[in-house]
Amino acid sequence: MINETILAIIIAFAVSAILCPIVIPFLHKLKFGQQVRDDGPQAHLKKQGTPTMGGLVILTSIIVTSIFYLKDYPKIIPILFVTVGFGIIGFLDDYIKIVMKRSEGLNPKQKLLGQFLITGVFCWYLVTTEDVGTAALIPFTGGFENGYYLNFGWLFIPFVFFVTLGTDNGVNFTDGLDGLCTSVTILVATFMTVVALGENSGISPITGAVVGSLLGFLLFNVYPARVFMGDTGSLALGGFVASSAFMMQIPFFIAIVGLIYLVEVLSVIIQVTYFKKTGGKRIFKMAPIHHHFELCGWSETRVVAVFSIVTAILCLVAYLGL
Repeated sequence: MINETILAIIIAFAVSAILCPIVIPFLHKLKFGQQVRDDGPQAHLKKQGTPTMGGLVILTSIIVTSIFYLKDYPKIIPILFVTVGFGIIGFLDDYIKIVMKRSEGLNPKQKLLGQFLITGVFCWYLVTTEDVGTAALIPFTGGFENGYYLNFGWLFIPFVFFVTLGTDNGVNFTDGLDGLCTSVTILVATFMTVVALGENSGISPITGAVVGSLLGFLLFNVYPARVFMGDTGSLALGGFVASSAFMMQIPFFIAIVGLIYLVEVLSVIIQVTYFKKTGGKRIFKMAPIHHHFELCGWSETRVVAVFSIVTAILCLVAYLGL
């Protein structure tokens, strides 16, 4: 399985790296450019018009690579379903904002409805299949063979919705600087791949495909970015992280390897709540928190480097908990 996974990484990288130079000029021609907020960091104003919806490249490379493995590795199908499903929601959101010039994109109810439908189907699969079940491994209790598994029973259903939607929004909020979401998620996907290989879980081809697709995309997304992934990419990646964790019964580990996602979400919740309670006061200079560090004088590349290093260390910590 190791050879197949390595090949999946290479195929996805090649597809992504080849497609980007083709798709970026096409997005330019269609004027699918990023709209930058006036109230954001002033340094971001130069990003106005940079092609977005680059998540289409990520999704394409994942799908193309996965096709080669569907027959022999059927357990990648649920992950592919959630990844592509959430990616479609993100695409619709991007399309409405950029092409139809509606700044809001999908309204919150529409977006939430789509996420609920996809998560509901995935939850039904988890509950009804004997391959996965409703238990989750508790970190640092002895690993897959000797560790303690928490069986949620009927509470597993709301738990799946909470984790999946929370992770998806966390990844979405993390996509705010050149290469940030891409770099962090490469490390998270690498962790998932290592675990999948170690446990022979049958999903490593798609986790490897995500690693390869993001590596290829990062060539063009690193500062200064030539293309952004948009919600098409970030929502798809959030779905991937959550679904792959559930397929291996390690959703609790998302809080460790995906701590950056969690902090990004919490910074927004704290900022908005405090703002409303105090009549306009702020805790952070700007949320999500990566913008706070920018306004504190950190360069984009420094924020990305620090967040990536933190994620790499946390992935090692999480591996010790297996």
